[in-house]
Amino acid sequence: QVQLVESGGGLVQAGGSLRLSCAASGRTFSTYTMGWFRQAPGKEREFVAAINWSGGSTYYADSVKGRFTISRDNAKNTVYLQMNSLKPEDTAVYYCAAGRRLSRDMRTFDSWGQGTPVTVSS
Repeated sequence: QVQLVESGGGLVQAGGSLRLSCAASGRTFSTYTMGWFRQAPGKEREFVAAINWSGGSTYYADSVKGRFTISRDNAKNTVYLQMNSLKPEDTAVYYCAAGRRLSRDMRTFDSWGQGTPVTVSS
């Protein structure tokens, strides 16, 4: 497993942008699929985006496609989530996760960060 620490969350107005970062420990980061999930108050955790080990393949939830971009820098052991055109419904705690295969299913991710909150005001 890897240790994951998210950063970059905060308060932003609707239409604004934020970039989340997730720093991973360990020398095997480049072998992991990485994902972002989110959990809004009173709702279940849901998939946002995922990227394979090389960065060559990505998945997105329909709700964020065209607005969010996942990327990774294996030299820095970091995965990013660039969030543009933010909406109030994007308000949630965002979690970074590491897994062994590219998937939208959170059950395939076995290492999780503590989360970073994102609040989008209208």
